Amino acid sequence: MPKYMLALDQGTTSSRAIVFTKQGKAKASAQEEFPQIFPSPGHVEHDPESIWKTQLATARGAIRKAGITAKQIAGIGITNQRETVVLWEKSTGKPIHNAIVWQSRITADICDRLKKAGHEKTFSKKTGLVVDAYFSGTKIKYLLDKYRGLRKRAEKGEILAGTIDTYLLWRLTGGKVHATDYSNASRTLIFNIHTLEWDAQLLKILDIPREMLPEVQDSSGFFGETDPKLFGTSIPITGIAGDQQAATFGQGCFKPGMVKNTYGTGCFILMNTGEKAVASKNGLLTTIGWGIDGKITYCLEGSVFVGGAAVQWLRGGLKIIKRSEDVEKLAATEADHGGVYFVPAFVGLGTPHWDPYARGTIVGLERGTTGGHIAHATLQSMAYQTRDLVTAMEADAKTKLKELRVDGGATGNDGLMQFQADILGVRALRPQVQETTALGAAYLAGLAVGFWKSQADVTKNWALDREFKPKMKAAKRNALYADWQRAVERAKGWSG
Repeated sequence: MPKYMLALDQGTTSSRAIVFTKQGKAKASAQEEFPQIFPSPGHVEHDPESIWKTQLATARGAIRKAGITAKQIAGIGITNQRETVVLWEKSTGKPIHNAIVWQSRITADICDRLKKAGHEKTFSKKTGLVVDAYFSGTKIKYLLDKYRGLRKRAEKGEILAGTIDTYLLWRLTGGKVHATDYSNASRTLIFNIHTLEWDAQLLKILDIPREMLPEVQDSSGFFGETDPKLFGTSIPITGIAGDQQAATFGQGCFKPGMVKNTYGTGCFILMNTGEKAVASKNGLLTTIGWGIDGKITYCLEGSVFVGGAAVQWLRGGLKIIKRSEDVEKLAATEADHGGVYFVPAFVGLGTPHWDPYARGTIVGLERGTTGGHIAHATLQSMAYQTRDLVTAMEADAKTKLKELRVDGGATGNDGLMQFQADILGVRALRPQVQETTALGAAYLAGLAVGFWKSQADVTKNWALDREFKPKMKAAKRNALYADWQRAVERAKGWSG
């Protein structure tokens, strides 16, 4: 009997693969970064071939490191950077253009036109999203508009579109399967989260042919099998979910009201709202968490576009650290942030502001400001932005947050996690397995093939690594947050 699950975690800056045991532990993993492409200010692209090559290489590498064969793998789960879009030729598999990344603001003007035409309420009511360049639909429209004759070819079924999960599924199956899951479809701005179908009215507004879109399935279920040439044998692909929904599943947030926050390139907080799609009045998104056995679980979500990516900027842009993990040492050279606030709005602001024209801003600089102060401010920006999301979420859910389950690379920074607990005034719980995005994909895939029998098995696997309790007095917490809000106001509308 197969003893392992393989998770493919295709992220914004790297591709990873992890082999998991039945206990939810990582037996082996592999990771490769790939280039970020910045054609113009605020615009971000990826080479689809780089995504594919790094993902395939890490999958093979993880299997090799685990000392197992592909026949010992019960199934593959895919999780992916969401909203990033690829268009490719059906006959050749060749991409039409670089993938347009979720961070890209290239379609901000399209969104402005949609709002001026009075379409915003229609999109929001049907999709649970706001009209913003973040989402996939306007990216597809942009590419169809960009290339003469492409829309006609798409109408004939010659051009296919998909988010990264769909593209990987196509490549893994040797071009046999063009599909996605409910969680990824719900992030496109053209999928009706209530009727669970590509919405004809929204497709017409954006002039996107239905023929180019994938079929939508449950997040846990059979999608297809890998081409036997890739791993020496066929492996069933039985789970797909967008990265943040997968992390929510991996954290065992199965009951309504449970909340997790992932600290990655961005920061994303999700609250399980059960079978009810809760409409937000505070700038949050209503999204599909996952679909299992035909039943949909909905979530409220808050999205921070730049979280850990701000640390990468200290490394690659400002060059005040050599490695991302050095930020903690640099911050330790100063006792605190020295009055410095950093709003990392490199590609605008997400929840709850939704300002595509905001730009990165550092305020409070003085002659005595050091790199240590800026490092503090960079780390703290993740915690402040998370509080922005929690404040909106508490207002929508009409309940106070009791605890926050945390995951992602930055959660290994104890100082940041303590500050997060302090600025929120609630406990932050860090699990033993912090790669919960990949774990969630493995769980979804494993449930489909009986590797795990039920969600109760998943819950049993969750184990606490450390609990961070708030120590800061309320007066100080509120004063710091008030100054953060002042800094955010100075970042808004800069490039408009």
